[in-house]
Amino acid sequence: MNANWNYPTAIRVGAERLSELGECCRDLDMRSPLLVTDPGLAALPMVDQARDACVEAGLVCQVFSEIQPNPTGTNVDAGVSAFNQGSHDGVIALGGGSALDAGKAIALMARQSVSLWDLEDVGDNWTRADASLIAPIVAVPTTAGTGSEVGRASVILDEAREVKKIIFHPLMVPKIVILDPLVTVGLPAALTGATGMDALSHSLEAWCSPVYHPMAEGIAIEGIRLVREFLPQAVADGSDLEARTQMLVASTMGATAFQRGLGAMHALAHPLGALYNAHHGTLNAVLMPYVLQANRLVIEERITRLARAIGIANPGFDTFLDWILQLRETLQIAPDLAALGIDDSEAARIGEMAKADPSSGTNPLPFSASEYQALFLCALNGNLEAGA
Repeated sequence: MNANWNYPTAIRVGAERLSELGECCRDLDMRSPLLVTDPGLAALPMVDQARDACVEAGLVCQVFSEIQPNPTGTNVDAGVSAFNQGSHDGVIALGGGSALDAGKAIALMARQSVSLWDLEDVGDNWTRADASLIAPIVAVPTTAGTGSEVGRASVILDEAREVKKIIFHPLMVPKIVILDPLVTVGLPAALTGATGMDALSHSLEAWCSPVYHPMAEGIAIEGIRLVREFLPQAVADGSDLEARTQMLVASTMGATAFQRGLGAMHALAHPLGALYNAHHGTLNAVLMPYVLQANRLVIEERITRLARAIGIANPGFDTFLDWILQLRETLQIAPDLAALGIDDSEAARIGEMAKADPSSGTNPLPFSASEYQALFLCALNGNLEAGA
């Protein structure tokens, strides 16, 4: 199953296409790319394969892997230093969402005179960057979840303020993406499930957004259908290349669809990730049914239409919610936030942070800080009915 697409950027899909990495870099006039990955991947064969593909193409390639699971401003600064000290001219971002977000931020910031936080996704801050200085990026996702490979933003933790900030520039999107299912085969079942639920959350929140964007709606429906069909299969048999490929595609579709916006799942997941360093995809998976219930008043008809489109029997809000709950159980996702080691000590702060998060702006209902706090407590204590 090999294909080349040019939407929303140049995408190469298929097994063994990592071997084309050097060619991709040369197509972007790179001669000395910095390969950005995470510490867990740095010693694995796929990173050696990526470097070998670069060397065979006559490129000089060095690796930077000082990245935390929730990448920080300090990680980006260190990557910028590595980029400039090595006289690099482009970035290969290889890994899950953390490596992709960090790699994109490093490519954005390597030659800029403004600070990283100057480019937070607020108003027209992105215009402060010199677009001509953004280094080209090739992205190789090793998980099927964030879709960061086709995103125009990076989520970076501001450690001093304990807040995740969205750094945005329209030219941050990688120039070339390689979706090779072979690099995802070794991902453990639990992470396959959690990252797959992240992909679902993107398409689902995009579908529920009140923003008018019919093209994104269409992409969201198909992304959700692919998750429904192939995520359980990818978790049950990690060597299933069709399931792995389809989940990579579903992930890319989710991130394309959320140009329509996200919502309360992400508005809460961002502060929870910042304060508790919890896995982003897992947080979205746990929060999902609680947020659906909280928004039910205005999304019930839309969810019924979605349930019908993806083939759920007796389509309706309740049958769709039952599918979500059954899927989480199949994937062994925790039923509530307390199971992740989260407590209520920061409940009021979490409510304020969620309200201030950019994702809250496109939630179907305009929740106040106190309503976000109440929603967080429902998810913390497993009180699903209270959110209705």
